[in-house]
Amino acid sequence: MSGRRGLSDDDLARLLGEMREGSAVPAPAASPAFVDRDRLLSFENLPRYKELSAQQAAADMLGLKNPYHRLHEGRSGATARIEGRDVVNFASYDYLGLNGDPRIIGAVAEAAETWGTSVSGSRLSSGERPAHLALERALAGLYGAEDAIAFVSGHATAIAVLPTLMGPKDLVVTDAFMHNSVVLGAQYAPATRRTFPHNDLDALEAMLERERHRFERVLVVSEGLFSMDGDGPDLARLVALKARFGFWLMIDDAHGLGVLGATGRGIAEHAAVDPRAVDIWFGTLSKSLVSCGGYIAGPAAMVAYLKAFAPGMVYSVGLPVPVAEAARMALGLMLEEPERVQRLQANSRTFRDGAAALGLDVGPSWGAGIVPIMVGETIKTVILAQRLLERGINAFPVLPPGVPERSARLRFFLSAAHSPQQIDAALEALAEEASALGLTGDRPR
Repeated sequence: MSGRRGLSDDDLARLLGEMREGSAVPAPAASPAFVDRDRLLSFENLPRYKELSAQQAAADMLGLKNPYHRLHEGRSGATARIEGRDVVNFASYDYLGLNGDPRIIGAVAEAAETWGTSVSGSRLSSGERPAHLALERALAGLYGAEDAIAFVSGHATAIAVLPTLMGPKDLVVTDAFMHNSVVLGAQYAPATRRTFPHNDLDALEAMLERERHRFERVLVVSEGLFSMDGDGPDLARLVALKARFGFWLMIDDAHGLGVLGATGRGIAEHAAVDPRAVDIWFGTLSKSLVSCGGYIAGPAAMVAYLKAFAPGMVYSVGLPVPVAEAARMALGLMLEEPERVQRLQANSRTFRDGAAALGLDVGPSWGAGIVPIMVGETIKTVILAQRLLERGINAFPVLPPGVPERSARLRFFLSAAHSPQQIDAALEALAEEASALGLTGDRPR
C-alpha cells in the first residue's frame, strides 16, 4: 500500500474506468433472437454491481480494506469491538450514551416477557398495544403537538408519509442536502418536486415567489441537524416564510433530537421557536432514543389521516412492544437527565474546536453531535479512516454519491459517553495521520 498512497482521484477514476471497460456487457443485438439472455440476467452484470466490483478491485490493489459492513462484536457506543479489537467509536448514533442503560434493558426485558417479540400484524388489523399509545403520547408532548404516530422503520416513514399527503396539484420543496428517505418520499409522491440550495433561504423565498401560486398545497422540508455536515437551518425564518406564503413546514429532526437545545428537544428549542409553528415533525427512534422506527408528530387530523391511509402503517407490522418501550424509556431519561445533553454538547464543541485548531476543515458544523472532517479526495478519505482504525479510532468515511463529488469526509459522531481522554486520543491520531496525508493547514472555517 505504501507505494500507492499518492494515487489521485483522477488516477483512481481512470483505473476504475479501465476496469469497467474491460468487463463491460456487450450491447444486445438489434434482434431479440440474438440477445444473450443468460448473460443479461446474471446479477453480476448489473451495471452498478460491476462498478462495485471495480471499486473493490482498485481498493485491493491499493491494500485498502473495505470500510463497509465491518463485524462488530458486542454493543456499540462510545467504544466498540470491531473484528476482535477494542476501539474508541465515533460511528454510533448513541448520542446520549443510553444504549445498554440497565433501566432501558430492564424495561425491554419486562416488555418481551409480557408481550413477546412481535405484535404479529399491522396495528390496523391486529390492534394497538398500550406501549404504542404511550410512546406516541410522549412524542406528541415533546413537540406540544396534538398527536403522533410511530412507524416500524424510520427510512420508510418519509416514504409512506409524503406520497400519502401530497397530490398531483401540489408541490414538495426540499433542501438539496435532505436525507435519502425524504428524497425518495418526494419522488414517489405524485406532486411536483423542487429543491433549493442547502440552507439558502433566499433561494427558497425566490422560488416560492415565482411558483407558490401554481399549486394548491406546498410542503417545504428541511432538517433540524443535517447528518452529513452537522449544521442546520434558520428555523425562525422558515416559520416566517411559511406565514407569508402559506405552506406546510416539515422538519426532519432525527439527528437534532437529544442533541440540540438545553434539554435535547431539538432544533425548535435550539432556535427558541415554538415547536407548534412546525406542521410536521419527523424523526427516528434509532439515534438518541436507542431503538428502531420512525415517527410523525403534528395535528390530530393529519395523524388520523396517516393511520388510515399511509401504506407504511396500514400494510406494515407494528412496532414490537420491547422496541416501543426502549424508545419511550430513553425519551424519559433524556428529559430527566439533561446533563447528558450538556455533556454531549461540550464533547462536540471540544472535538470540533480541537480539529479546527489543527488546521482541519470541519465544514459548517455547529459542533453538536456531528463533526465532519472534510478531506475532498475519496482515496485519501479511505486511507485516513483505515489508518485511524489501525490506531484504535473508528470514524466512518462518507464518499460520493452519498455526498457531492470532491467532498468526501470522515464523519465523527460524538457521544455524552466519550471521555476527555478518548477525545484527546482521537485528535492526536487525527493530527498525525492527517498531516502525513497533507490535510492540515490554513483552511476556511
